[in-house]
Amino acid sequence: MQLKDIFASRAMRMKASEIRELLKLLDQPGILSFAGGIPDPNLFPAEAFAEAFQGALSGGQQAQSLQYSVSEGYLPLKEWIVGQMARMGVDCDPDNILITSGSQQGLDYLGKLFLSPGDTALVTAPTYLGALAAFNAYEPRYDQLNLSGNRTAQSYRDGAAQNGGAVKFAYLSADFANPTGETVGQADRERLLDLAEDLQCAIVEDGAYQDLRYDGDPVPPILALELAKKGTLDNCRTIYCGTFSKTLSPGLRVGWIVAARPVIAQMVLIKQAADLHSPTLNQMAVNTVARQQFDSHVEKVRAAYKARRDAMLRALKQHMPPGVDWTRPEGGMFIWITLPAGLDGAQLLARSLDSVKVAFVPGQAFFADGGGPNTIRLSYSVLDEAAIEEGIARLARLIAETLAEQDAVSPRQVSAEVV
Repeated sequence: MQLKDIFASRAMRMKASEIRELLKLLDQPGILSFAGGIPDPNLFPAEAFAEAFQGALSGGQQAQSLQYSVSEGYLPLKEWIVGQMARMGVDCDPDNILITSGSQQGLDYLGKLFLSPGDTALVTAPTYLGALAAFNAYEPRYDQLNLSGNRTAQSYRDGAAQNGGAVKFAYLSADFANPTGETVGQADRERLLDLAEDLQCAIVEDGAYQDLRYDGDPVPPILALELAKKGTLDNCRTIYCGTFSKTLSPGLRVGWIVAARPVIAQMVLIKQAADLHSPTLNQMAVNTVARQQFDSHVEKVRAAYKARRDAMLRALKQHMPPGVDWTRPEGGMFIWITLPAGLDGAQLLARSLDSVKVAFVPGQAFFADGGGPNTIRLSYSVLDEAAIEEGIARLARLIAETLAEQDAVSPRQVSAEVV
């Protein structure tokens, strides 16, 4: 007998992240990587953090920064978040906030809080791979969240009941989603609120990219729209997950959850059992840097990523062969590519790494049902504009070559309109 033979059933649902594995390629010489949706380390406010950590470790602050602390989080940081949420139309107080070790921990806690084996989570197709990884451990069933009006609440209920559970929440990234870069419009956000009311389920709003808008008018967070209707956050069913990972630093692992106080109170118990509290030293440093320069730093980050997004969109338009489609995000870090039918993203990646030295993420991993084999995700956050141009040109040549080879074996049908 080996210990793996007595692992819990949930362990069989845990899989290695394709993205985390691909990040290992960043250190290989010659690889141009569009894979990891990671911030550019050259944009980190490193000097400000060095001073903030020094301050937290001196002048008597070390007694607090290095000691055990409350599970709810560092109060001054929560107070700063209160102000930030108010700017987005969400009036809350510190009791509505829990500090987490990145928003990823928040997703794990929400899966633990809501999902019993067999319950249903509604997710978009595609959706954030990390959310699926967080929820999988709690053995849910997934159903596709469709905001176009083609699905009724009763159809969702029936599907959940046939699986022996109930719909517990709808999860989505409403702004510049990972992986597609797309944004959910206000009308669809309103429809989701109506659907959640009908289903009596929660909404998990992932706001990881909320601050990275480059074009267009901001859309109110789903939580802000619900709060405007209900008047008090404690009556809202939307749970907002925020993070400093995409703006200040991912390595410090500081995120937060905003929700009704009964939800926060229960999640505090989960955090007490899991890790007691997020590192106070990190929270203190983030609080200091956020208060000093959050807005100015985010403007700097936006300018850099906007230029890179524009460079990728130009390169895609210039180099990609006919039949390849892509999204045109107003912000975030990602562009979603749909390849012609019959082209497999995973197979293309293997060939790309071998021949043109370009990395990306195959899209199939982002589908709860294993769909989307002819899709890939590209990130423009790390490479400079010249490298983006070169990488897209290489990838486009490879796609064109692959399509030509396929046509030589089995010619694709061309529509009469194209002819």
